[in-house]
Amino acid sequence: MEREKLESQLIDYIDGKLSESERIALEHQLSRDPEVLRLYEQLREVMRAMDRSVSLEPSAGMRTRFERMLAEEMKQRPTGRQVFFRPSFYRIAAAVALVAAGLAGGYWISVQQRQNEELLALRKEMESTKQLMQAMLQNQSSASQRLQGVSVAMQMNSADDDVVNALVRTMNEDPNSNVRLAALDALANFSQEPDVRKALVSSLSTQTDPIVQIALIQLLVRMKEKSVLKDLERMVEDETNLKAVKDEAYNGILKLS
Repeated sequence: MEREKLESQLIDYIDGKLSESERIALEHQLSRDPEVLRLYEQLREVMRAMDRSVSLEPSAGMRTRFERMLAEEMKQRPTGRQVFFRPSFYRIAAAVALVAAGLAGGYWISVQQRQNEELLALRKEMESTKQLMQAMLQNQSSASQRLQGVSVAMQMNSADDDVVNALVRTMNEDPNSNVRLAALDALANFSQEPDVRKALVSSLSTQTDPIVQIALIQLLVRMKEKSVLKDLERMVEDETNLKAVKDEAYNGILKLS
């Protein structure tokens, strides 16, 4: 019983479950008794091996082999519960834990491989979508096709340089106001990106389409982009701008100042 009690205390010590006084007493014993220290190290190694394994249901074959080894071990020394704490049992338990860890490793590799395949498929799909969008935006004979191309871009969760450049070019150069405005709306979805923010600011000084000018001013104000204050002042003073554009620029100055 003393050995079983010691083993139980060692397990609780490893798990951090002993009281302060019990911990001090056991550590004193560990420092003085090499046999107790050896038993502690064996228990700690087995428990570490168990922790490294995942909770997998062992196969019927594995369970049978373990039970057979355990039965043979008990036949060699049928002294009750103490058999479970012999070093040979530690080796058996550790072996089972390592086998389970091996199964878990194989499962993890399989999951990683499947995730990599899914990521590759997603990248291919995104590349195809980007090519479709660019082809639609370049269709100069159909404004509706270009609008559909912008619509494709608006469904994207992120945009790379190719997508951003295509949308900026459309916003600045497309002959159709509706397409230009749609491109601006698409870029607004990515306005947190530094390159997109820079392109929007730059566009304000070159835009001549009143509808896009007003929408762009409103977007930059929502973005709290104070760097456009001088551009807004010039728009207010420019007599060629429509009154609606000048009024929107003035309101933007008031909100950003």
